[in-house]
Amino acid sequence: MVYRVAVVGATGAVGREMLKTLAEREFPVGEAVGLASPRSVGQEVSFGDKTVLKMRNLETFDFKGIDLALFSAGAASAAAHAPRAAAAGALVIDNSSQFRMDFDVPLLVPEVNPQALKRGVRRGIVANPNCSTIQMVVALKPLHDIARVKRVVVSTYQSVSGAGKEGMDELFNQTKGSFVNDAPTVEHFSKPIAFNCIPHIDAFMEDGATKEEWKMAMETRKILDPDIAVVATCVRVPVFIGHAEAVTVEFHDPISVEQAWEALRDAPGVQLVDKREDGGYVTPLESAGEDAVFVSRMRRDPTVPHGLSFWCVADNLRKGAALNAVQIAELLDQQGLIGKRRALG
Repeated sequence: MVYRVAVVGATGAVGREMLKTLAEREFPVGEAVGLASPRSVGQEVSFGDKTVLKMRNLETFDFKGIDLALFSAGAASAAAHAPRAAAAGALVIDNSSQFRMDFDVPLLVPEVNPQALKRGVRRGIVANPNCSTIQMVVALKPLHDIARVKRVVVSTYQSVSGAGKEGMDELFNQTKGSFVNDAPTVEHFSKPIAFNCIPHIDAFMEDGATKEEWKMAMETRKILDPDIAVVATCVRVPVFIGHAEAVTVEFHDPISVEQAWEALRDAPGVQLVDKREDGGYVTPLESAGEDAVFVSRMRRDPTVPHGLSFWCVADNLRKGAALNAVQIAELLDQQGLIGKRRALG
C-alpha cells in the first residue's frame, strides 16, 4: 500500500528534513504534498532525487484523500489545522508541543514506548516529543529496564537549529559580523548567541523554570515512567546542528558502569562510543546527519547509592524531530493504522 502524504511546514528546517528522511527510508509515498503558510506558497522544496514540490496554502488546503500528515509548523498552526486534517481522514503526526500532554494523544518514541499505540489513535493524532526529551529517553530506556530510574538531573546544550532557520541565520550573521567589529543584532534570542551560551529556551514559568525544562520533565514521565523525578536546565549554545546533554541518574536498584555499557550496546537507536581517552566521545558536530543517539562518558556518580552520569548527543533535526516522526509513521504502517483511518475517512 502506498500513501498520500502531506508535510506541513515543508519549507522549514524540520519539514525539509522530514521530506529527506521519508525519501531516504523509502517510506511508501505514492504522492507527496508540501504545505506552508501563505507567504511561502509557490516556493519549491525537493523530495528525493527527482521530485520537486511546489508549496500549497495550508490555510485553504482540503485534507480529504490525505492518508498521513506530518506537521512541523508550530503549536498554533497544529491547533488550527491538525484536528481538521484528522477529521478529513488523515493520520497526523505533530512535531509541536500542542498535543503532547493530552491524555488521549500518544506521545511516542518508537524505541522506547511503542506500546503507547495499543489503544489506537482515537483522535487521529500522534505527538512527536521534544527534541531533547527524545534523545534522553532513548538513552535512559535500556538503563531503566535493568535498574529503574528514580531521578534525573540533566543540563542540555541545544543547538540553534532547534529554533529553526531564523536561529541558524542569527548565529551565522553574528559570527560573521564579529570578525568585522559589527555590533551583534539580536532578534530571535534574548542575548547574542555567537560565542555565548544562553540559559533560556522557551518562556519562563512562575517557578523560575522555562517551558522547555518543564517539557523535559513532563514528557519523560509520560513516555518512560510517571514516577521519575526530572530537573532540567536547558541552554542554547552556538552550535548549528546537534543537541548535547549531561545526564546524571539516580536508580532504585544497583547498576554498574559495565552493566550500563552492556545494556546500551544492544539498545535500538543507541550508539555507545565511550573510550576513556582524548577524543573517545562524540560531540554535536559529529552527530550532525546521523540517526543514532550517541552515549559517551559513562561513569559512576559517587554522591548517591545507585548513580551514573553520562553524556549524550544527537542530531536534533533528525532523531530529535524528522526521523522520530518518520519512525512513528513506519510503526503506524506496520500496525495497519494508516489504512484503517483511510477506510474510515
